[in-house]
Amino acid sequence: MNAISPGEIAALASFAFLGALVFGVTGFGSALVAIPLALHVVPLPFALALYALSDVVSSWSVGLENPKNAVRAEWTRLVPMIVVGTVLGVTLLVNLPRAAGTLLLGLFVLSFSIYSLKKKSNTKPVNPAWAWVAGLAGGITSTVFGAGGPPYVIYLSQRGLSKEALRATLGLTVMTSISLRVVAFLATGLLLDSRVWLAAAFVCPATLAGIFVARRIYVSISREALLRLIAALLVVSGCSLILRAIAQM
Repeated sequence: MNAISPGEIAALASFAFLGALVFGVTGFGSALVAIPLALHVVPLPFALALYALSDVVSSWSVGLENPKNAVRAEWTRLVPMIVVGTVLGVTLLVNLPRAAGTLLLGLFVLSFSIYSLKKKSNTKPVNPAWAWVAGLAGGITSTVFGAGGPPYVIYLSQRGLSKEALRATLGLTVMTSISLRVVAFLATGLLLDSRVWLAAAFVCPATLAGIFVARRIYVSISREALLRLIAALLVVSGCSLILRAIAQM
């Protein structure tokens, strides 16, 4: 990849703004919005590294916004396996057949999102033991695909949390996961490219602007509307992952 142009930086910043807008409302999904768009401008490794930095900005901003609303017991259940999943993800980052893995993740996310849109909202909360599966899956997919959010949101959205608790708990979980992803990317050398940091100097302020706008939107959304928005976003995310996998085959 040659030197990044001002036009490419402007495009990457606009994608970051859109991703942060989604993240600020739902508590996840910034990379799932930004990375597929960025692939039209930069290679995947560059996009993964760049949006790991912008995701850190957005996740810490949302994760520390109202930590008292987070259900710490849910976060505590998720974190140990997120750590394990991140370590496994670093191991798989170079060797995994990425197209096949992306396809499977996309099919799973799409299937669940369609189910979520059809089911009734008063279903019984799932067993908390599923946190171990969600944490492991999210840690792996966050590192390998830049898409750790879906496993976390699939689990937490089925735990009967209020709108405020869901967003705060998800934000705290994603903040932890993305921070670990940045450490992993430093270890693998993805974040040692000076062009990534140059682009981040413009992308991160755009991310903060997206979070600022999202906070104004969030207050007017009900819990039911938020859950349906998350399910709809998962449809888009699943389709995006499937299309990315097909393009890699």
